[in-house]
Parts: sequence; structure tokens; C-alpha cells
Amino acid sequence: MNIRCRGPSGQSTLSGLDGGLSLSDFQEMLAEKTGVPASHQELLGGFPPAPISLPAGGSCTLGDLPIANGDTIVVRRREISTVAAASVATTADEQPAQQSAEQRAQAQEDEELARAIAASLGDDASSVPAPQVASSAPAQPAASSAWPRAALRGEVEAADVASNAASESTSQPAHIAPPASVAVPGGGGSAVVRRTIASDNSCLFNAVGYVMEHSRQHAARLRQIIAETVAGDPEEYSEAFLGKPNQEYCRWIKDSQKWGGAIELSILARYFGREIAAYDVQTKRCDLYGQDAGYSERVMLIYNGLHYDALAVAAFEGAPEDVDITMFEAKGAEADAIGRAAAELVAKSHKARQFTDTANFTLRCLVCQLGVKGEKEALLHAKATGHQNFGEY
Repeated sequence: MNIRCRGPSGQSTLSGLDGGLSLSDFQEMLAEKTGVPASHQELLGGFPPAPISLPAGGSCTLGDLPIANGDTIVVRRREISTVAAASVATTADEQPAQQSAEQRAQAQEDEELARAIAASLGDDASSVPAPQVASSAPAQPAASSAWPRAALRGEVEAADVASNAASESTSQPAHIAPPASVAVPGGGGSAVVRRTIASDNSCLFNAVGYVMEHSRQHAARLRQIIAETVAGDPEEYSEAFLGKPNQEYCRWIKDSQKWGGAIELSILARYFGREIAAYDVQTKRCDLYGQDAGYSERVMLIYNGLHYDALAVAAFEGAPEDVDITMFEAKGAEADAIGRAAAELVAKSHKARQFTDTANFTLRCLVCQLGVKGEKEALLHAKATGHQNFGEY
């Protein structure tokens, strides 16, 4: 029997388990993988995850539990009696603080808008400092399928942005609220939710880290994996494919200020052996990386033209992230239900204008008041004049 387990330290697999394995030995194995001591473990299984009742007594075996081959077990830390109650109260109290942190992360996306203007769809923008944008652009998360050509080459350049970039404002209609989640049909109260990733130029990598390894801190390692993959196959990853020499690209992608795109997603899908479904809010399309490789599992991202977030299945509305389901079967009724919920979330996000059309947004140079359309014209104007301060109107 092979069982996936997920806990505070990430996800791993227990392989070759026998149904006669004692419960105590099984919990010790879970403790080793998740870092949660057996005496503090609460096990959840099924879809959506629900607590598993552990029989009392020392004779219980793995075969006595409602766990089947291929199941995912969530290991959650629980405290003793009154501490457990206090823990639940604390979790509820922490919700506003968490929401504030997410709002702060969203407020950083105006900086990404400024960085995006420094990237021509067809030209190398590295010779021009990134223009500053006094933005009133919508800067919420989403998912990309209409990739800019520069992103297809992994060539979006990120330059320094002044710290006084204007704060975010939204252009979504006031009467349309951004969707928080969408219920999974037949999912017993579970819902597809967006999990916010920091706007730090590594959002793609940290979003992948979250859905693959339940961590937002693996960007540097994933960049290194991509660089090693590209360096190891210079024929497939040629200059014509990458848009720059192989060795130069390997140095470039390890820079924490550089953005990722379709090339990086395809490499990471192959590395993890899972499909990556990337949803684009603007076009409402979904690009599926690794779809022809026969992978049995799928993860989901959402992109808004400038920024990636993760998509997960929450057990219920307001459920903590530690019980998120981020990996699920690529085919079957469950996959179809989750896919429909994700598509509905994307459609509602589109209706709420939670995307940035970087090719067609209208900007005004705040130095000479010239109007320009899209990031390409803004970049050309910056190259020609040296003006670097733009505002959207």
C-alpha cells in the first residue's frame, strides 16, 4: 500500500505499507515524515478531508483504518484538551491578521506593474531602467495562457523600481465583488480557493512550491533546478528556444529578480511529474503543462497578467491552509468537479476585472503628458526620451 501524507513540514509518500502494520508504528512513520509526534497527531482523510477516528487499544492495524492505497492523509497537530480548544479560538482570531497580510501582498502588485512595463514583448528591456508607474491598474491574482512572447522565452526583465511607486487601486466595477472561493460540485462543502503568493518577482516559483510542496519558500531551489535542467540539455534548450545562450539563461534564471513563464512551468511539470494547470483570468483559458506525459496528478495556478497565485481545494470555507488539497488526480470525476469550480472562479475573477491587460492598458507619461498604449509603447517612449514615470488612465 502506498499512502501520501501531508503535514506542517510538507508532503511525502509512504511506500510498501502492509495492512498488518500496527497503528503505533504507522503513527511513528507519520511523525518521522511530518514532524508531528504521534501523541499530538490528528489524521484526516478522504475528499474533502475529514477526521479519521483512531480506535483505542494496541491491537489496531493500518488495515483497520478507512485508508486505501493511493489515499492522501493530512496530519494535523493537536494539543491536549483545553489547549486544543484554545488553539481553535486562536485560529479564528488570527483570520483578520492573515487577511491583512494577504491585502498587503496584493498592494505590492503595483510594483510588478511598473516592472512589467520595462519588458518589451519583442525587445530586450535590460538597457532601460524600469519606469515608475502611478498605477490605477487592477493588480489582483490570475492565471496565464495568453503568454507574452517575452514570457515564452523566459525573458521578462525586472529592473529596480523606486520605492515610491504609487499604491494599488482597482478598476473592477464596484458592484462586482472579487470571488473568495467557489464550491466544488459534489465536494461536500469543499471549495477551490486562491492562496496568495507574495509579489517578490518569484511568484511563479513560490506558487509552484506551494502546490507541489506546500511551501512558499522554495523559489531559489526551483530556480536552481531549472538552471540545471537547461544546462544538462543544451540541444533542447537552445538559444533559439530560450531567446538567449544556454549558459546566459542559466545565470539569468537564478537571479531572484527575474520572472518565470511558460518555459519554467514546462520544466517544473516534468521535474515534479505532475500536470500544471495555469488559468488566465483575462482570457479565461487554461494551459496544461505536461498534459501529454501521462502524469496521474495535477496542480493549479492562477495568473492575472502580472502575478501568479496558487489554487487549492479547501475542505470548507475558511479552512486553514494546512489542510489544503493542492494535488489531485488528473482524470476522473473528482478532477472534473475541481476543474469546473476552478473555471468558475476564473470566470468570476474576470467579471470582477481581476486582471491587467498589459498589451492594451492606456498610460500617460507623467513627464511630458504623452499618451501611450500598452507596455511596448511605454518602453519605446522610455528608450527614446529617458522618461520613466507613467500613470494609468
